[in-house]
Amino acid sequence: MILSGVGTKMASPSGLRSIMEDIATTTAAAAPGERFLNLGIGNPAYIPEVAETWRRLTAAALATDFGEASCRYGPSRGSRELVGAVVRYLGEHLGWDIGPRNVVVGPGSQMLCFIAAAMFTGAGAPRPAGLVLPMSPDYTGYQGLTLAAGQVTGVEAALRRGTDRSFTYEFDFDALRRRTDLGLLMLSTPSNPTGRSLTAAELDQLIDVAASRDVPLLVDNAYGEPFPGIGEDALPPRRHDNVINCFTLSKAGLPGERIGFAVGPERYIAPMVSFLANSALHAPQLMQAAVAVALSSGAMDELVSTAIRPFYAQRRKVVEKMLFGKLPAGIDWRLHAGQGGMFCWLWIDQPWFDDLVFYEALKREGVFVVPGRHFFTDPTGAGGFGRHARQCFRLSISADLAALSDGIGRIARVLDEMSHGGPAPARTRETV
Repeated sequence: MILSGVGTKMASPSGLRSIMEDIATTTAAAAPGERFLNLGIGNPAYIPEVAETWRRLTAAALATDFGEASCRYGPSRGSRELVGAVVRYLGEHLGWDIGPRNVVVGPGSQMLCFIAAAMFTGAGAPRPAGLVLPMSPDYTGYQGLTLAAGQVTGVEAALRRGTDRSFTYEFDFDALRRRTDLGLLMLSTPSNPTGRSLTAAELDQLIDVAASRDVPLLVDNAYGEPFPGIGEDALPPRRHDNVINCFTLSKAGLPGERIGFAVGPERYIAPMVSFLANSALHAPQLMQAAVAVALSSGAMDELVSTAIRPFYAQRRKVVEKMLFGKLPAGIDWRLHAGQGGMFCWLWIDQPWFDDLVFYEALKREGVFVVPGRHFFTDPTGAGGFGRHARQCFRLSISADLAALSDGIGRIARVLDEMSHGGPAPARTRETV
Protein backbone atom coordinates (compact mmCIF):
# COMPACT_ATOMS: atom_id res chain seq x y z
CA MET A 1 0.00 0.00 0.00
CA ILE A 2 1.29 3.44 -0.92
CA LEU A 3 0.28 6.36 1.27
CA SER A 4 0.59 10.03 0.51
CA GLY A 5 2.60 12.29 2.77
CA VAL A 6 -0.61 13.34 4.49
CA GLY A 7 -1.71 9.71 4.68
CA THR A 8 1.55 8.66 6.28
CA LYS A 9 1.33 11.44 8.84
CA MET A 10 -2.30 10.82 9.77
CA ALA A 11 -1.95 7.02 9.83
CA SER A 12 0.73 7.28 12.49
CA PRO A 13 -0.66 7.34 16.04
CA SER A 14 0.49 10.06 18.37
CA GLY A 15 2.37 9.12 21.51
CA LEU A 16 -0.71 9.32 23.69
CA ARG A 17 -2.78 7.28 21.23
CA SER A 18 -0.13 4.56 21.42
CA ILE A 19 -0.48 4.57 25.19
CA MET A 20 -4.28 4.43 24.94
CA GLU A 21 -4.02 1.47 22.55
CA ASP A 22 -1.64 -0.26 24.96
CA ILE A 23 -4.12 0.26 27.79
CA ALA A 24 -6.99 -1.14 25.72
CA THR A 25 -4.96 -4.16 24.57
CA THR A 26 -3.60 -4.93 28.03
CA THR A 27 -6.96 -4.71 29.79
CA ALA A 28 -8.65 -6.80 27.10
CA ALA A 29 -6.07 -9.57 27.69
CA ALA A 30 -6.42 -9.46 31.48
CA ALA A 31 -6.88 -12.75 33.29
CA PRO A 32 -10.26 -13.52 34.90
CA GLY A 33 -10.60 -11.57 38.14
CA GLU A 34 -7.73 -9.27 37.28
CA ARG A 35 -8.61 -5.58 37.37
CA PHE A 36 -6.50 -2.70 36.13
CA LEU A 37 -6.70 0.72 37.73
CA ASN A 38 -6.79 3.29 34.93
CA LEU A 39 -5.62 6.56 36.45
CA GLY A 40 -4.62 8.01 33.09
CA ILE A 41 -8.11 8.17 31.67
CA GLY A 42 -9.31 11.46 30.22
CA ASN A 43 -13.00 10.77 30.70
CA PRO A 44 -14.88 13.05 33.07
CA ALA A 45 -16.07 11.47 36.29
CA TYR A 46 -19.47 9.85 36.39
CA ILE A 47 -21.61 12.29 38.37
CA PRO A 48 -25.16 10.93 38.77
CA GLU A 49 -26.89 14.33 38.66
CA VAL A 50 -25.06 15.23 35.45
CA ALA A 51 -25.80 11.91 33.77
CA GLU A 52 -29.47 12.08 34.72
CA THR A 53 -29.87 15.63 33.38
CA TRP A 54 -28.38 14.67 30.01
CA ARG A 55 -30.48 11.51 29.90
CA ARG A 56 -33.62 13.56 30.47
CA LEU A 57 -32.71 16.22 27.89
CA THR A 58 -31.75 13.59 25.33
CA ALA A 59 -35.02 11.70 25.89
CA ALA A 60 -36.94 14.93 25.37
CA ALA A 61 -35.02 15.64 22.16
CA LEU A 62 -35.66 12.09 20.98
CA ALA A 63 -39.39 12.48 21.61
CA THR A 64 -39.85 15.94 20.10
CA ASP A 65 -37.00 16.54 17.64
CA PHE A 66 -36.04 13.12 16.27
CA GLY A 67 -37.72 13.52 12.88
CA GLU A 68 -36.36 17.00 12.31
CA ALA A 69 -32.90 16.42 13.77
CA SER A 70 -32.00 12.85 12.86
CA CYS A 71 -33.99 12.11 9.71
CA ARG A 72 -32.71 14.93 7.55
CA TYR A 73 -29.50 16.85 6.95
CA GLY A 74 -28.86 20.10 8.73
CA PRO A 75 -26.82 23.29 8.28
CA SER A 76 -23.05 22.93 8.51
CA ARG A 77 -22.77 25.91 10.85
CA GLY A 78 -24.96 24.13 13.37
CA SER A 79 -28.67 23.90 14.03
CA ARG A 80 -30.53 27.18 14.16
CA GLU A 81 -31.63 26.37 17.71
CA LEU A 82 -28.17 25.66 19.06
CA VAL A 83 -26.42 28.52 17.27
CA GLY A 84 -29.09 30.88 18.56
CA ALA A 85 -28.76 29.45 22.07
CA VAL A 86 -24.97 29.95 21.98
CA VAL A 87 -25.36 33.56 20.86
CA ARG A 88 -27.85 34.32 23.64
CA TYR A 89 -25.93 32.40 26.31
CA LEU A 90 -22.60 34.13 25.67
CA GLY A 91 -24.34 37.48 25.39
CA GLU A 92 -25.99 37.02 28.78
CA HIS A 93 -23.00 35.45 30.58
CA LEU A 94 -20.05 37.27 29.02
CA GLY A 95 -21.64 40.36 27.49
CA TRP A 96 -20.53 39.40 23.98
CA ASP A 97 -22.20 41.21 21.10
CA ILE A 98 -22.12 38.38 18.58
CA GLY A 99 -24.40 36.86 15.97
CA PRO A 100 -24.82 33.50 14.23
CA ARG A 101 -21.97 34.29 11.81
CA ASN A 102 -19.56 34.25 14.75
CA VAL A 103 -20.41 30.63 15.66
CA VAL A 104 -19.67 27.19 14.23
CA VAL A 105 -20.77 23.94 15.85
CA GLY A 106 -18.60 20.89 15.23
CA PRO A 107 -18.31 17.21 16.16
CA GLY A 108 -16.20 17.94 19.23
CA SER A 109 -13.66 20.67 19.91
CA GLN A 110 -10.84 18.35 18.79
CA MET A 111 -12.27 18.49 15.27
CA LEU A 112 -12.64 22.26 15.46
CA CYS A 113 -9.01 22.57 16.55
CA PHE A 114 -8.02 20.31 13.64
CA ILE A 115 -9.97 22.50 11.22
CA ALA A 116 -8.26 25.64 12.55
CA ALA A 117 -4.85 24.02 12.22
CA ALA A 118 -5.59 22.96 8.65
CA MET A 119 -6.91 26.40 7.73
CA PHE A 120 -4.17 28.58 9.22
CA THR A 121 -0.98 26.50 9.15
CA GLY A 122 1.07 24.55 6.65
CA ALA A 123 2.28 24.87 3.09
CA GLY A 124 0.88 27.48 0.73
CA ALA A 125 0.90 30.41 3.14
CA PRO A 126 2.89 33.46 2.00
CA ARG A 127 5.12 33.09 5.08
CA PRO A 128 6.13 30.26 7.44
CA ALA A 129 2.93 29.26 9.22
CA GLY A 130 3.26 26.66 11.95
CA LEU A 131 1.04 25.64 14.82
CA VAL A 132 2.82 27.05 17.87
CA LEU A 133 1.90 26.19 21.43
CA PRO A 134 2.89 29.26 23.46
CA MET A 135 3.54 27.07 26.47
CA SER A 136 4.91 23.54 26.40
CA PRO A 137 3.76 21.25 27.99
CA ASP A 138 0.15 21.38 26.83
CA TYR A 139 -2.57 19.00 25.62
CA THR A 140 -0.91 16.17 23.74
CA GLY A 141 -3.77 15.96 21.24
CA TYR A 142 -2.65 19.22 19.65
CA GLN A 143 0.44 17.47 18.31
CA GLY A 144 -1.68 15.35 15.96
CA LEU A 145 -3.64 18.22 14.44
CA THR A 146 -1.52 19.10 11.40
CA LEU A 147 -1.44 17.27 8.08
CA ALA A 148 2.34 17.32 7.74
CA ALA A 149 5.11 16.32 10.11
CA GLY A 150 7.06 18.94 11.99
CA GLN A 151 4.43 21.68 11.89
CA VAL A 152 3.63 21.65 15.62
CA THR A 153 6.19 23.24 17.91
CA GLY A 154 6.06 24.75 21.35
CA VAL A 155 7.75 27.40 23.43
CA GLU A 156 9.33 25.85 26.49
CA ALA A 157 7.89 27.17 29.70
CA ALA A 158 10.05 28.62 32.44
CA LEU A 159 10.16 26.19 35.36
CA ARG A 160 9.73 27.48 38.90
CA ARG A 161 10.14 25.37 42.04
CA GLY A 162 7.98 26.22 45.02
CA THR A 163 9.15 26.32 48.62
CA ASP A 164 7.23 23.13 49.40
CA ARG A 165 6.51 20.21 47.05
CA SER A 166 4.95 22.45 44.41
CA PHE A 167 6.20 23.77 41.09
CA THR A 168 4.78 25.93 38.32
CA TYR A 169 5.37 26.85 34.70
CA GLU A 170 5.54 30.41 33.38
CA PHE A 171 5.32 31.75 29.82
CA ASP A 172 8.48 32.76 28.04
CA PHE A 173 6.99 35.66 26.10
CA ASP A 174 10.36 36.88 24.87
CA ALA A 175 10.96 33.54 23.15
CA LEU A 176 7.44 33.59 21.71
CA ARG A 177 7.92 37.05 20.24
CA ARG A 178 11.14 35.94 18.57
CA ARG A 179 9.34 33.23 16.62
CA THR A 180 9.05 33.81 12.88
CA ASP A 181 6.83 30.82 12.09
CA LEU A 182 3.54 31.78 13.69
CA GLY A 183 0.49 30.65 11.75
CA LEU A 184 -1.76 29.73 14.67
CA LEU A 185 -1.32 29.96 18.45
CA MET A 186 -3.19 27.37 20.50
CA LEU A 187 -3.44 26.58 24.20
CA SER A 188 -5.78 25.12 26.81
CA THR A 189 -6.89 26.89 29.97
CA PRO A 190 -7.13 25.50 32.59
CA SER A 191 -4.38 23.47 31.02
CA ASN A 192 -4.40 19.79 30.29
CA PRO A 193 -2.24 18.39 31.90
CA THR A 194 -1.17 20.93 34.53
CA GLY A 195 -4.42 22.63 35.55
CA ARG A 196 -2.75 26.01 35.13
CA SER A 197 -5.14 28.88 34.30
CA LEU A 198 -4.31 31.94 32.24
CA THR A 199 -4.17 35.27 34.02
CA ALA A 200 -5.60 38.43 32.48
CA ALA A 201 -2.10 39.87 32.00
CA GLU A 202 -0.91 36.70 30.24
CA LEU A 203 -3.92 36.71 27.93
CA ASP A 204 -3.21 40.37 27.12
CA GLN A 205 0.31 39.45 26.01
CA LEU A 206 -0.84 36.47 23.96
CA ILE A 207 -3.41 38.61 22.17
CA ASP A 208 -0.76 41.27 21.57
CA VAL A 209 1.50 38.70 19.87
CA ALA A 210 -1.36 37.32 17.77
CA ALA A 211 -2.52 40.79 16.72
CA SER A 212 0.98 41.99 15.87
CA ARG A 213 1.42 39.00 13.51
CA ASP A 214 -2.22 38.99 12.35
CA VAL A 215 -2.67 35.33 13.25
CA PRO A 216 -5.42 33.60 15.25
CA LEU A 217 -5.05 32.72 18.91
CA LEU A 218 -7.21 29.66 19.63
CA VAL A 219 -8.09 29.34 23.31
CA ASP A 220 -9.42 25.91 24.23
CA ASN A 221 -11.81 26.30 27.18
CA ALA A 222 -12.49 22.57 27.56
CA TYR A 223 -12.18 22.75 31.37
CA GLY A 224 -12.89 26.42 31.89
CA GLU A 225 -15.57 29.06 31.96
CA PRO A 226 -18.48 29.31 31.64
CA PHE A 227 -18.81 25.51 31.53
CA PRO A 228 -17.76 23.03 32.79
CA GLY A 229 -16.11 25.53 35.17
CA ILE A 230 -13.54 23.10 36.61
CA GLY A 231 -11.26 25.66 38.13
CA GLU A 232 -10.71 28.15 40.90
CA ASP A 233 -11.23 31.69 39.61
CA ALA A 234 -10.61 30.62 36.02
CA LEU A 235 -10.32 33.58 33.66
CA PRO A 236 -13.50 34.17 31.63
CA PRO A 237 -13.05 33.83 27.85
CA ARG A 238 -12.36 37.06 26.02
CA ARG A 239 -13.66 38.22 22.68
CA HIS A 240 -11.12 39.79 20.31
CA ASP A 241 -10.65 40.12 16.57
CA ASN A 242 -7.70 37.72 16.72
CA VAL A 243 -9.17 35.17 19.14
CA ILE A 244 -11.08 31.96 18.46
CA ASN A 245 -12.63 30.54 21.61
CA CYS A 246 -13.44 26.82 21.61
CA PHE A 247 -15.97 25.25 23.95
CA THR A 248 -16.96 21.61 24.39
CA LEU A 249 -19.67 19.61 26.12
CA SER A 250 -17.28 16.71 26.76
CA LYS A 251 -16.17 17.68 30.26
CA ALA A 252 -19.69 18.81 31.05
CA GLY A 253 -20.80 15.19 30.82
CA LEU A 254 -21.10 14.35 27.11
CA PRO A 255 -17.69 13.11 25.92
CA GLY A 256 -19.18 10.42 23.72
CA GLU A 257 -21.55 12.67 21.81
CA ARG A 258 -18.90 14.92 20.21
CA ILE A 259 -20.47 18.36 20.43
CA GLY A 260 -18.33 21.50 20.58
CA PHE A 261 -18.48 24.98 19.16
CA ALA A 262 -16.07 27.74 18.22
CA VAL A 263 -16.77 31.46 18.51
CA GLY A 264 -14.71 34.14 16.83
CA PRO A 265 -14.61 36.86 14.19
CA GLU A 266 -16.47 36.05 10.99
CA ARG A 267 -13.25 36.11 8.94
CA TYR A 268 -12.08 33.04 10.88
CA ILE A 269 -15.39 31.28 11.40
CA ALA A 270 -16.67 31.43 7.80
CA PRO A 271 -13.83 29.32 6.33
CA MET A 272 -14.14 26.89 9.25
CA VAL A 273 -17.83 26.40 8.40
CA SER A 274 -16.88 25.67 4.77
CA PHE A 275 -14.19 23.21 5.88
CA LEU A 276 -16.72 21.41 8.07
CA ALA A 277 -19.20 21.28 5.19
CA ASN A 278 -16.57 19.72 2.94
CA SER A 279 -15.43 17.14 5.50
CA ALA A 280 -18.05 16.08 8.05
CA LEU A 281 -21.10 18.01 6.72
CA HIS A 282 -22.32 18.84 10.23
CA ALA A 283 -22.24 17.81 13.89
CA PRO A 284 -24.74 15.27 15.30
CA GLN A 285 -28.08 17.04 15.31
CA LEU A 286 -30.08 15.21 17.96
CA MET A 287 -27.55 16.16 20.63
CA GLN A 288 -27.47 19.71 19.30
CA ALA A 289 -31.15 19.89 20.20
CA ALA A 290 -30.46 18.65 23.75
CA VAL A 291 -27.56 21.08 24.24
CA ALA A 292 -29.64 24.00 22.97
CA VAL A 293 -32.21 23.30 25.69
CA ALA A 294 -29.48 22.95 28.34
CA LEU A 295 -28.07 26.38 27.47
CA SER A 296 -31.46 28.12 27.12
CA SER A 297 -33.21 26.62 30.14
CA GLY A 298 -30.52 27.22 32.75
CA ALA A 299 -29.87 23.48 33.12
CA MET A 300 -26.23 23.93 32.12
CA ASP A 301 -25.61 26.61 34.74
CA GLU A 302 -27.28 24.49 37.40
CA LEU A 303 -25.09 21.49 36.55
CA VAL A 304 -21.94 23.60 36.79
CA SER A 305 -22.82 25.33 40.06
CA THR A 306 -24.40 22.43 41.96
CA ALA A 307 -22.66 19.33 40.60
CA ILE A 308 -19.61 19.66 38.32
CA ARG A 309 -17.61 22.46 39.94
CA PRO A 310 -18.16 21.28 43.56
CA PHE A 311 -17.35 17.67 42.63
CA TYR A 312 -13.96 18.45 41.12
CA ALA A 313 -13.03 20.99 43.78
CA GLN A 314 -13.63 18.42 46.51
CA ARG A 315 -12.05 15.58 44.53
CA ARG A 316 -8.84 17.55 43.98
CA LYS A 317 -8.50 18.18 47.72
CA VAL A 318 -8.99 14.49 48.48
CA VAL A 319 -6.49 13.33 45.83
CA GLU A 320 -3.85 15.84 46.89
CA LYS A 321 -4.25 14.65 50.48
CA MET A 322 -3.74 11.07 49.26
CA LEU A 323 -0.59 12.05 47.39
CA PHE A 324 0.95 13.85 50.36
CA GLY A 325 -0.01 11.00 52.64
CA LYS A 326 1.20 8.08 50.50
CA LEU A 327 4.11 9.14 48.27
CA PRO A 328 7.58 8.52 49.74
CA ALA A 329 8.82 11.44 51.82
CA GLY A 330 12.44 10.76 50.91
CA ILE A 331 11.88 11.32 47.18
CA ASP A 332 11.87 14.79 45.61
CA TRP A 333 8.44 14.67 44.00
CA ARG A 334 6.50 17.81 43.16
CA LEU A 335 2.90 18.60 42.25
CA HIS A 336 2.11 21.36 39.78
CA ALA A 337 0.14 24.11 41.49
CA GLY A 338 -2.96 23.95 39.29
CA GLN A 339 -6.09 26.00 39.47
CA GLY A 340 -8.41 23.56 37.71
CA GLY A 341 -8.88 20.69 35.31
CA MET A 342 -9.24 16.97 35.88
CA PHE A 343 -5.62 15.96 36.45
CA CYS A 344 -2.67 16.11 38.80
CA TRP A 345 0.66 16.75 37.08
CA LEU A 346 3.58 15.31 39.00
CA TRP A 347 7.30 15.82 38.57
CA ILE A 348 9.73 13.30 40.05
CA ASP A 349 12.86 15.42 40.28
CA GLN A 350 15.29 12.53 40.61
CA PRO A 351 18.08 11.47 38.23
CA TRP A 352 16.94 7.82 38.29
CA PHE A 353 13.35 8.56 37.19
CA ASP A 354 12.20 7.91 33.63
CA ASP A 355 8.51 8.21 32.76
CA LEU A 356 8.39 5.24 30.36
CA VAL A 357 10.26 2.95 32.76
CA PHE A 358 7.83 4.08 35.44
CA TYR A 359 4.85 3.44 33.12
CA GLU A 360 5.96 -0.15 32.47
CA ALA A 361 6.66 -0.84 36.12
CA LEU A 362 3.25 0.52 37.11
CA LYS A 363 1.57 -1.53 34.39
CA ARG A 364 3.02 -4.67 35.98
CA GLU A 365 1.37 -3.50 39.19
CA GLY A 366 -1.98 -3.14 37.43
CA VAL A 367 -2.03 0.68 37.26
CA PHE A 368 -2.02 3.03 34.28
CA VAL A 369 -0.94 6.67 34.22
CA VAL A 370 0.15 8.78 31.23
CA PRO A 371 3.90 9.33 30.72
CA GLY A 372 4.67 13.03 30.75
CA ARG A 373 6.87 13.20 27.65
CA HIS A 374 3.82 13.07 25.36
CA PHE A 375 2.75 16.55 26.48
CA PHE A 376 6.01 18.17 25.38
CA THR A 377 6.70 19.08 21.76
CA ASP A 378 10.40 18.31 22.33
CA PRO A 379 10.48 15.33 24.71
CA THR A 380 14.12 14.57 23.88
CA GLY A 381 15.29 17.26 26.26
CA ALA A 382 17.35 18.97 23.57
CA GLY A 383 16.10 22.36 24.77
CA GLY A 384 16.38 23.99 28.15
CA PHE A 385 14.18 21.46 29.94
CA GLY A 386 16.79 18.72 29.81
CA ARG A 387 15.40 15.55 31.38
CA HIS A 388 12.38 17.29 32.88
CA ALA A 389 10.16 16.24 29.95
CA ARG A 390 10.83 12.61 30.89
CA GLN A 391 10.36 13.06 34.63
CA CYS A 392 6.63 13.88 34.73
CA PHE A 393 3.38 11.96 34.57
CA ARG A 394 -0.33 12.77 34.49
CA LEU A 395 -2.76 11.35 37.03
CA SER A 396 -6.51 11.60 36.51
CA ILE A 397 -8.67 12.59 39.47
CA SER A 398 -11.90 11.40 37.84
CA ALA A 399 -11.55 7.71 38.76
CA ASP A 400 -13.51 6.46 41.77
CA LEU A 401 -11.98 7.08 45.17
CA ALA A 402 -11.24 3.43 45.92
CA ALA A 403 -9.27 3.09 42.68
CA LEU A 404 -7.44 6.34 43.36
CA SER A 405 -6.46 5.31 46.88
CA ASP A 406 -5.30 1.87 45.79
CA GLY A 407 -3.56 3.21 42.69
CA ILE A 408 -1.68 5.95 44.52
CA GLY A 409 -0.54 3.37 47.02
CA ARG A 410 0.89 1.27 44.20
CA ILE A 411 2.50 4.35 42.66
CA ALA A 412 4.20 5.01 45.98
CA ARG A 413 5.49 1.44 46.12
CA VAL A 414 6.92 1.57 42.59
CA LEU A 415 8.60 4.93 43.24
CA ASP A 416 10.17 3.55 46.39
CA GLU A 417 11.45 0.51 44.48
CA MET A 418 12.85 2.67 41.68
CA SER A 419 14.63 4.87 44.20
CA HIS A 420 16.41 1.78 45.52
CA GLY A 421 17.60 0.56 42.14
CA GLY A 422 14.36 -0.89 40.73
CA PRO A 423 11.91 -1.10 39.19
CA ALA A 424 10.92 -4.38 40.70
CA PRO A 425 11.09 -7.39 38.37
CA ALA A 426 7.92 -8.48 36.63
CA ARG A 427 5.64 -10.55 38.81
CA THR A 428 2.06 -11.70 38.94
CA ARG A 429 -0.29 -8.83 39.73
CA GLU A 430 -2.75 -8.99 42.57
CA THR A 431 -6.42 -9.24 41.70
CA VAL A 432 -8.75 -6.65 43.18
